[in-house]
Amino acid sequence: MSVPKISKREVSAAEWQARVDLAACYRLVEHFGMDDLVYTHITLRVPDAPDRFLINPFGVMFGDITASNLVCVNLSGEVMHPAGARVNPAGFIVHSAIHLKSTDAHCVLHTHTEAGMAVSALDCGLLMLNQKAMQFHNRIGYHAFEGMALAEEERESLFQDLGPHKALILRHHGLLCVGEDVSEAFSLAYALEISCRVQMKILASAQPYTIPDEEVLEQTARQLNGFPVPPREREWPGLLQLLERVNPGYDA
Repeated sequence: MSVPKISKREVSAAEWQARVDLAACYRLVEHFGMDDLVYTHITLRVPDAPDRFLINPFGVMFGDITASNLVCVNLSGEVMHPAGARVNPAGFIVHSAIHLKSTDAHCVLHTHTEAGMAVSALDCGLLMLNQKAMQFHNRIGYHAFEGMALAEEERESLFQDLGPHKALILRHHGLLCVGEDVSEAFSLAYALEISCRVQMKILASAQPYTIPDEEVLEQTARQLNGFPVPPREREWPGLLQLLERVNPGYDA
């Protein structure tokens, strides 16, 4: 399959760096088992063109995403470059809902993992069963299933259901996290994914479980969300080193 590409010299330095960061994120999502063939998406606002964002070309596996084959679209869904690129309409609807309304959510990461979809179908939603989950205590939204995300009208309800949070469970669909940059969105998505995996394992054991009291939950949430070192300094450099070992070439 021929995939349209754009060269480094054809875009601004800011856009190219955003492309490199986003391509790395796609490959990390694949490495940690959070991808779904060519479906789901991660988008990043173009720093020097805030009315545009980058998204994956439809049909390309996450592990094959590069800086040069990411697609730049505007908030109306029009492909700006590279010429001839295709994007998934459902991906545009979900992600443009956030980019259109929020000035802080520069990166939007959406997954369809088994654990995430399982938790999304549970009436109880995400349970505070482990420390990673407690990061989202009273800090996660829920969006009711409205069918395939193909209608522009759903953008408003998606944004409203996310509210002030940085994480959203899409009922019967999957998970969504937003961040000020790629590293924050990935860090949140990883924590939420592990929380869901742990929850489903605990429920599968059919054994009684415990949940800390409200005071402890809130204290832990404040501690985890108030960490003084951001993900871009804390774990992102190490994750890029990991990529250089296991799947280099994302910056091409």
